[in-house]
Amino acid sequence: MAAGGYLRIVGRAKDLIISGGLNVYPKEIEDLIDALPGVVETAVIGVPDADLGEAVTAVVVPAAGHALTEEFVVSQLKAEIAGFKVPKRVHFVSDLPRNAMGKVQKNVLRERYAR
Repeated sequence: MAAGGYLRIVGRAKDLIISGGLNVYPKEIEDLIDALPGVVETAVIGVPDADLGEAVTAVVVPAAGHALTEEFVVSQLKAEIAGFKVPKRVHFVSDLPRNAMGKVQKNVLRERYAR
């Protein structure tokens, strides 16, 4: 229990991305990217944006031997979802940061790509 006898739940509330006043649910976008050929796993985060409040950003782990590009991922998503949900940036990494329980640490990714 936290101080004062209150229980605080932290973490998941930040997963919701509000871009241009519209709600974006990362899981929907992650599922679509994960279904693309050559994708091992994905994390979708919101990063600060002067115009939109938060910009949708994807962090993708490609499979070995696959040459995925930002243009490919974005073009595939544009055919599937509303434009405001399409990531403004796609970053490629060898693995996603995880905590001791194996959960992706989206807070670490938000800090890394906030610049």
